[in-house]
Parts: sequence; C-alpha cells; structure tokens
Amino acid sequence: MEVVAYIGLGSNMGEKKANLKVALELLGRVPGVKILRVAPFYRTEPVGYTDQDWFVNTVAEVGTTLSPRELLAACLEVENRLGRVRGVRWGPRVIDLDLLLYNGQVIDEPDLVVPHPRMHERAFVLVPLADLAPDLVIPGRGGVRELLAGVDRQGVEQLEKCEGQLL
Repeated sequence: MEVVAYIGLGSNMGEKKANLKVALELLGRVPGVKILRVAPFYRTEPVGYTDQDWFVNTVAEVGTTLSPRELLAACLEVENRLGRVRGVRWGPRVIDLDLLLYNGQVIDEPDLVVPHPRMHERAFVLVPLADLAPDLVIPGRGGVRELLAGVDRQGVEQLEKCEGQLL
C-alpha cells in the first residue's frame, strides 16, 4: 500500500541546485518511490555550524510502498552515490536527505526518528514544507502553519520552483 512521506533535501557544496535535482531524480528511480511534488528551492543560512557556505534546500512529497527504514536506506544510498562525506556535525555537505515525515507515524528508534527531531524549529524545513502541505500536522508538534509562525524566517529566500514542481 502506498503512503505519503516527506523528504528534506539540502546542499551547500558544488552546484547546489544541480545536486538537489540529481538527488530527486535518483530517489525517484528507486523502486517503490514516486516523487509527487517538490517545493521551491530556497537559499538558506547555515544552522548550528555557521562557518560555511549557505545552503539550497527543498522538501519533496513522495508516494512510497517502502517501509520507513527502507526509505531511509534509499535516502542514504542517494547520498552515498552523490559523494556525501560525513564530517563536522551540521557541516558542509554535497547532499543531505532527511526523512521528515512518514504517513503520520511516530518512530523513535536509535537510528530512526520520525518526525525528524528538529524539523519543527527549522525554517529551512518548515517554509518549503508549508509550500506543499500548509495544513499538515506534525505528530507531537502541531500544525505546519502554526510552527512556521513561531520560527525566524530570516535567512530563507526562495530561489526557484522545480519545473512544474513535479519530477
């Protein structure tokens, strides 16, 4: 049975927009994953470790028959294929894919937490998520609109929409 999940994507190394587009293309080729819609791309200020280039971020709505763990594995495989190297926490990265939400489920396991544990405080996630699903409720946190009203949007500016917002 197909369910809806949301994936956050970000890049701050190399050709950032191209990195996101290739990641979306690769993710859409995974059996059991269909890209439904993609939010506009946003130029965003780094959070946490700030001595680095700004990011380009977006959120994709996907239909999937994969389990949450399988979808996470697919995201990690896309990161590996694009050369993601894990170094400094919140540091520079060619690509980052985060499983934000999965069919309204709450999962709290050592290597898989859904909803993403910090998404409710991050404008670079909430702004593009609101473009796709402004009435969505994040389990245990509240509605996207209400959460967005409580975060600082400074440092988040729209760059472009994906062509037709569908890939």
